[in-house]
Order: sequence, then C-alpha cells, then structure tokens
Amino acid sequence: MNFTHGKELLELCQTHHMSISQIMFLRETKYLEQDPASVTQKMEHAYTIMKQSIHRALNENLTSMGGMIGGESKKLNALRLSGKNICGSLISKAITYAVGVLEVNASMGLIVAAPTAGSSGVIPGVLCAAQEEYDLEDSLIINSLYTAAAVGYLITRNATTAGAEGGCQAEVGSASAMAAAAITQLMGGSPEQCLDAASFALINILGLVCDPVGGLVEVPCQNRNAMGASNAIISAEIALSGISNVVPVDEAIEIMYNVGRSLPASLRETSLGGTATSISACRSCHRKSS
Repeated sequence: MNFTHGKELLELCQTHHMSISQIMFLRETKYLEQDPASVTQKMEHAYTIMKQSIHRALNENLTSMGGMIGGESKKLNALRLSGKNICGSLISKAITYAVGVLEVNASMGLIVAAPTAGSSGVIPGVLCAAQEEYDLEDSLIINSLYTAAAVGYLITRNATTAGAEGGCQAEVGSASAMAAAAITQLMGGSPEQCLDAASFALINILGLVCDPVGGLVEVPCQNRNAMGASNAIISAEIALSGISNVVPVDEAIEIMYNVGRSLPASLRETSLGGTATSISACRSCHRKSS
C-alpha cells in the first residue's frame, strides 16, 4: 500500500477499488505498521483541535504576538451574519474560519500545523465550513483528512511545504491543494478528481512569494489563508464539474518545487522583499512592537 507519486496512488485506488482516504489509512496502518485505533484517535484529536481553534477565535479577544492581527474573524463573521457578505455562505464561512485559526496561531494558541503553522487555517477553514454547510458527521470529515494527508505526503516527499525553501506557494499552496482534494472527496469526487483539484489549487497559486512583515506569521499570511481556502473550494468545484486538469498532480508538484527554488532568497521568508518592505507595513510593525 505504499506510494510515492500521485500516479502510483491512483493505480492503487483503481486496483483495489478504494478511495484515496482508504489507501492512505492502509498505508499508515499496514505499510507503516501502526495500530489502526491509534491512527484514528490521532486524526480525531487533530480535527478536534481544528474546531476548537476556530471556536476560540470567534469567542475570545485574541491579540497576536506582533499586534498586527486580532479580531478579523469576528468582523468577517458579523458581516456574514448581517447578510451583507458578497461571497456565498460556504466560502464566507471558510475564509472566516481560516482567518480565525491564524489569529490563534499568532497569539501562541494551539493549532494543527497542517502542513505548516503559517498555512494552518486553510484546511480547518474549508472542512469545518463544509461540515456546517452540509450538516456532515465528524466521521466523514475525519475520513477526508486522510485524503488531505495523502496529498500533503506527496508534496513533502517530492517537493517542500516550507516557505523558506519554496515561498508561500509551498505553504498556503500546499494547504490549498490538500483541502481541495479533501473537499472533493467529501462531495463525492473520484480519486482522479481529487488529485485534479489538488493540481488546480497548486497551479492557481504558482509563484506566490513568502514575505511576512516583521518576520511574523501575521501579515500578509492571515489573508493568504483566506485566499487559500477559497482557492481550494474553487478548485474542487472545477474538478467536480468533470473538467480534467491537463497537468497531473505529480507534474504540478514538481513545477511548484522548481518555481520555489527559482525565487530570489529575498522572497522566501526572509522579510527582505515583497510586502515585508512596504513602508506602511514596516511602520505598522514598529508601532505595534513599541
């Protein structure tokens, strides 16, 4: 049940007539010889933390370490509840929740760094919003997390999820691809459609730089998590419609890695380029820290 590329994963799905989540679960339990109950418990625990981080952002007054973010998820939620939001219900919830998780992360709260702390809002934002929107049981969401994990494994195995190595496309882009595959399966998509959605998500964010203001995971990271969540949903809808991706996920991962390595060092988490050098952003950072 082991695989190192998307092509091999799809072959396993076809041969055994299984979903990506089923193959990933067997890889973790059979190939890696882990106790099935323990694996399930860990995934359930991870999803519990995801939900708790969203709830905390919406119900507590959080201030980030750098003081540049805090309270954004409440504002987005208030707009949605007022009926004046311009995104549909699912996307409005997803971006609200994604933004909230980044507030918890930046205030040193407990989050699930999937695939990284800087992109930790994307997956819970998408999946928790989908659960509420479609009244889904926890077991279905947890099952879809194995699909997200499979995509994350493919990326870490063949490329990177580190902003310092591949830019924000490697962090938020990878998270978006993972979430896209997960919600595609959740909505009844085939393994092929799940990986197409992941590829769409990666290509859509190709070249995104990592330029945190003040070296903190706050600005523009928070908004990029909201963007990554919406990108995941868009990518999933495209794949679910039956539109095939001309770029297989294996190639998309390789392309993302090559582009990331081609980015100047100043645009890979050093805060020496991009938004981090904005005069207004720097002034804001200094005001908050003083």
